[in-house]
Amino acid sequence: MSKRYHDLVKGWLGADGEAQERIYDVAVSDGREIGADGRCKIPVGDTVDLDNASYTNSIGDAVLAAYWEDPEFDPAQSAFYYVRVLEIPTLSWLVCDRKVYGIEIPEGAVLKEQERAHTSPIWYTPEAVRAEVQGPSAEG
Repeated sequence: MSKRYHDLVKGWLGADGEAQERIYDVAVSDGREIGADGRCKIPVGDTVDLDNASYTNSIGDAVLAAYWEDPEFDPAQSAFYYVRVLEIPTLSWLVCDRKVYGIEIPEGAVLKEQERAHTSPIWYTPEAVRAEVQGPSAEG
C-alpha cells in the first residue's frame, strides 16, 4: 500500500496545565513540500472510483523516510512524541458489496477509508523531573 505521509505528533502540558498537541508533517509523497509551519498544504489525491469499486495504487510512495528535530524543544518540559502514517484513500467493503451483490448502501455510510498506523510513543522527561521522582541518590 502506498503511503501518503508521515506525521509526527507532539504532546505536552501547557503552562495552564491543559494538554497540548501539535502535528508536524515530516515526510510527504509525490514531490509535495512541507511549509515553514511544518505542514503540507497539498493533499496527495484520491484514485477511488466508487462506481466501479476500485482504486489505483498510483499515488503516494512505498517508502518514506525523514530526519526531524523538534523546532520548539524545551529541555525543561516533559513531552511525548509518536509517528502516524496515513495511507492513500481506499474504498470501504460496502462499496465492493454494492458492486458484487447489488446491495443498497445505507445513507451516511463510510464509502472511503484512510488507514492509519501509529508508533509507540517516545516519552521525554526532563532531568529535574526524573531526579524528583527517583528521590535522593543512594551514593551519598
